[in-house]
Amino acid sequence: MGVEGQERERKDALPRAGRHSRRVHRAWFVAAVTFVTIIGAAAFRSLPGLLIDPLHQEFHWSRGTVGLAVSINLALYGLTAPFAAALMDRFGIRRVVAIALTVIGLGSLLTVWMSAVWQLLLYWGLLVGLGSGSMALAFAATVTNRWFTERRGLVTGILTAASASGQLIFLPLLSWIVDRYEWRPAAVTVALAAFAVVPFVWLLLRDHPADVGLKPYGAQEFVPKPPPVTGAARRAVTVLVKAARTGPFWLLAGTFAICGASTNGLVQTHFVPAAHDHHMPVTAAASLLAVIGVFDVIGTIASGWFTDRFDARRLLAVYYALRGISLLFLPLLLAPTVHPPMIFFIVFYGLDWVATVPPTLALCREQYGDDSAIVFGWVLASHQVGAAVVAFLGGVARDAFGSYDVVWIASGALCAAAALMALVIRRRTPEGTLNPA
Repeated sequence: MGVEGQERERKDALPRAGRHSRRVHRAWFVAAVTFVTIIGAAAFRSLPGLLIDPLHQEFHWSRGTVGLAVSINLALYGLTAPFAAALMDRFGIRRVVAIALTVIGLGSLLTVWMSAVWQLLLYWGLLVGLGSGSMALAFAATVTNRWFTERRGLVTGILTAASASGQLIFLPLLSWIVDRYEWRPAAVTVALAAFAVVPFVWLLLRDHPADVGLKPYGAQEFVPKPPPVTGAARRAVTVLVKAARTGPFWLLAGTFAICGASTNGLVQTHFVPAAHDHHMPVTAAASLLAVIGVFDVIGTIASGWFTDRFDARRLLAVYYALRGISLLFLPLLLAPTVHPPMIFFIVFYGLDWVATVPPTLALCREQYGDDSAIVFGWVLASHQVGAAVVAFLGGVARDAFGSYDVVWIASGALCAAAALMALVIRRRTPEGTLNPA
């Protein structure tokens, strides 16, 4: 047999080996690595709400000023995501994620020596924002799209829950550090967590099933690894222009902007200082946020399971309606101590925290096919822009009115609007036509 024949036989054997193997599919190990990576990177998302009062007290910066840095961070987190998805197509997942984690670590570490507002905006706003944007949910979407053709909703829910799991791990730790040793050691902890994950990603993560001679999980045929896609930035913009000509894109972007406003922008950034305004200890408030993370894991994985079985539009409508109702009651529940109605809110709200992600990603995949990861990146950008606006306006409202009450109520009303928007998204049939039913 000639060299060419041997090479052809070797390639043909790879998918057969993957097909007949009874071992756990490699896709689940890749998903596990992705899960742990997102957990390790979640430390930076746990810290902003704990910094508002300490920075206000030490540097006498207004809460609106600190909120502006968080706002820049959140906006860049979203705006970087679609370009990161395209960069992953060009340079591979491992390289992009490893560089992003390094940038996050550097940005967080440099804040230890800051003494001026511009440094806060540069280090925490720009550097951590850019790095975290490349670690956004577009990362999870890319892994899911490449490695799975079945159980995508479940895997999306699990990977989305990783961020909440990281919050569960880091929030109590960071709040204890801030309370006992002030905020700088907490910033160093965030940096070390990001740096620690880099070798883990580089050694264990793989870009595509074809790299190890396997089919995607659930696929009937072997899928060759596509060639690197050049012009990452151009492709991200081209996909945006194409998607922006369709109605579902604007509805998905609008609902997800409200999602970001009512979670990352509002509760994650301002819940701890709002609870502290009612004389609740910072550690107790941070622990409540961590408990939200516990139920977020349950709710998001359950949402992924539901998404594989039910209409994603109706799921979104239910999630947003329930979230809006819970936020309207929150001003009545804040108190110096933790009481049963507050626990009920934490459980109820936690189950809904990012349950919106699996159905939103499923709708992106249904509407936009191979471009869905990049489209979802742009939809995620709207999520973070919404979060950024409320992170800033929440601080301004606190400075202006002396409380956060108006922000909670406004966010509840926005969630009601998001529920209605989700219901009017038209479904796309397998033949590619839109079905309003």
